[in-house]
Parts: sequence; C-alpha cells; structure tokens
Amino acid sequence: MTGPGVTNLTVAGGAGGTEAQYEDLAAMGDLTDDVAGQTLTIAMASHGHLVDPNVLASGLLNPAGVVRFEASMLGALDGPSGLTATSAAIGLRGLALQATNQAYQITDDLNAKALEAGRWLMGAAVTTPAGLAAAGGTAALIAADIMLNYDGDAQRWLVEHPGMVDTVLGMSPGTLSALGLPTDMATLTDLVAAAYPDGDPALDPPLGQPPVLDQSAFGTTPPSGLGDLVDGLNHRNETDANIDVKRVVGPDGSVSYIVDIPGTKVWNLPGQDGGSANDFGTNVDAMAGNETVLQEGIEEALRAAGVPADAPIMLVGHSQGGIVAAQAAGSLANPETGVPYNVTHVVTAGSPVGNIDVPDNVQVLSLENSGDIVPHLDARDNPNSDNRVTVTFDNQTGTVGGNHGIGGNYTDAARQLDQSSDPSVRRFIESAGGFLGGQDVTTYEYTVSRR
Repeated sequence: MTGPGVTNLTVAGGAGGTEAQYEDLAAMGDLTDDVAGQTLTIAMASHGHLVDPNVLASGLLNPAGVVRFEASMLGALDGPSGLTATSAAIGLRGLALQATNQAYQITDDLNAKALEAGRWLMGAAVTTPAGLAAAGGTAALIAADIMLNYDGDAQRWLVEHPGMVDTVLGMSPGTLSALGLPTDMATLTDLVAAAYPDGDPALDPPLGQPPVLDQSAFGTTPPSGLGDLVDGLNHRNETDANIDVKRVVGPDGSVSYIVDIPGTKVWNLPGQDGGSANDFGTNVDAMAGNETVLQEGIEEALRAAGVPADAPIMLVGHSQGGIVAAQAAGSLANPETGVPYNVTHVVTAGSPVGNIDVPDNVQVLSLENSGDIVPHLDARDNPNSDNRVTVTFDNQTGTVGGNHGIGGNYTDAARQLDQSSDPSVRRFIESAGGFLGGQDVTTYEYTVSRR
C-alpha cells in the first residue's frame, strides 16, 4: 500500500532550533554585560576630569565657566540619564537576558522530566486494582475504535496513533518497579540486550584482501544531495552486502568517505543466532548504549578500505543502521578506543536515536515519518541541540512496513529537503558540502557477520 506522498515536513533543532536560540539569548546577555562594564569604566574615568588640576586652575580666570563645566559634567555622568545610570540600566538588561535564558531552559528540562515521570507513574498505577480497571477500560475503548472506525485493522490504528508506543514503553519501568523490579528505561533495555550474544565481527572480504567494488550507478555516481544519499542507502539495503564505504573525491580534489548502514535483516528471538550482524540483538544492544558487532565491523571496514584517520566521514543509516551510526559517531572519534576516525556527519532515517549522546562537533540529520513507529521505540524526542536536526514528515501508508521503508518514503522526504530553505537544513547541507557534488566516487562493498 502506498500513501498520498510525503507532506508536512517540519524541522526541529539545528541552527534555527530552540537551543540555538537559547545560545543566542545567552550570548546577547554576555555582550550586554560587556557593554555595561565598558560604559561604567568610561564613566569612572570621566569623573577624573572633575578634579583635573588644569580645570581647577582655570577657575582663577573664569570661575563661572568652571562652575558650568562641572555642573554639565556631573549631569552627563551622574544625572538621571547620565552615563553611570545608563551603565546600570544596560547591566540590568544583561542580567534579565541571562535570567530569561536560564528560565526557558529550566522550563524545558522540567517539562521533559514531568513527561517521563508521568509515564512512570502511569505504569506503576496499572498494577493497582483501580489501574487495572482503567487499563482494561482503555483497551476496550481502543478495541471498539479499531472495530468501528478501522474495520478491525489494528495495524492501521497503530500507525495512525504512534504516540501509543511512547506511552506504553514509557510506562514499562514504572510497572516493573511496582512489581518489585526497580528499573529505568536504560536498565530495562540493557537487560533485554543481555539475552542476545554479541560476539566478534567477521568482515568479508577481510582486511588485506582486494575489496569488492560496486559497479552499479549507485556505486559509481557521486551523491549530489540528501536524496542521493538516502537512495544509495536504499540500494545497499537491497543487496547482500550490509555495509559500503564510498570514497568521494570533491570538486577541489579533497577526499571524504560515506558509510551506508542498512537496517535489521533478521528478526530473531533470544537464544537464536544465525550469525547475522543485522539481527534483533544488535537493535537492543545498540539502544542499550553498548558497542555492537556491527559497529565493530564498521571499524574493520574503514581499515580495510584504507580510510585515513583525518579524512571526514559521514555515516548514513536506516532503522538499526541509524542507531549504530549515531553510536559509532562517538566511539569512532574517541582516541581512547584506538580508533580516532574523523566522523563529522550522521544521517539517520527511521531510527530511535533520542537517547544516544553524539559529540557536539558531529552534525546529525534525523528523518522521521510521523507514522513510523520505529523512531518511537526510545520513548523520547531527539535532543533539540544546535548540532542535531530532526525532520518529521507525513507519509501514511496504513502499514508498519510501508511507513518504515526507505524507498518511496524516506528517499522522497530527503529529495524534498534538498530544496528546503529552512536555516537548520541549509546549514547541515552546506556543512556536508565535501560529501556532495563530488567529481568521482569509488564504492567498496563489505559484509559483516557475527563470529
């Protein structure tokens, strides 16, 4: 089933986001403080002219003139509209700007914590008799709505109410705590991840052997924009290889690298391990904040492709691939891990990355279909920071798979963004100029499995 097409693109974070505006407000407060200090310094220095020996000596020749000068000078310095009063007023304005900035940020933090606490309390309340009765009543209302208004299609109801995923997942820690298993969302995810083995990566072709080259149009045509980036990711998703490394030669001859990371390919239960690095275990392990076998495989692929430590790298991932890309942005750039690669950009499509910390110097663009339930699996909005841009759009197909798929969904949204005039989107595209519009590209294909 296909939807009506991508509509209603909305942008949060980045250069035009709330946090960037907070930073501007704080900078304005600091600048106003500086102006107040400089003005006060001038006023204090100017008071010295009132007792200047030359001025006082001139009083012998022109007493009336000196009196007028002293009076005018005092008025200009200490009068109601004088320099000293002006300095104080500017200082107060600077303090007001700084206080306003702090108040806004505290309010946002409190709202986020209140939402999280509210979900936790709802989960705890479900374990009480009254809570069970209320939950049963809510379930009955939902079931009736599905039968009456959705012809019994529960999947369509879910994709049209994706916020239910946030609510249920946000309630689960409270429910478990009320049952005697104190936990939070991070601990709960880590417990689930422990049920899956991680193992070590096996790269094919391995380090030291000639790489496999992608000779298709996707592998030999440099991406010119965001649409081409996500198209290339879709191409990799439809092949046997689960990672590619693109060596892009820019218009100026500079070299950068793009790594494509597709999503989940194996949906296995705990205890089932078919050797795939793109299985459900990698999903929960990555969401728990652990380094995964797929992430380690990316490191090996970069070494096999001969990527220099200082070359700019962009990681592009869909679903699970986006989670791993966001995680790898920090670990690959960490000299303490022994893998000090220069990750500068990350693009995610349909990925729950709100709980993942990304270094401030890495620019992130996250695409989310509002009807895609997968980005809701972290039960949290993405940070509204100046280095993280989240673009939400509508493309309702009526199915979980259709709303989450890359082609005809995230690819179309990315192509629309290429024409966007939003300041956050434009800054991201401009900062990624080294990866886009190159003169040549070579694409190496790799397969990472679980050893």
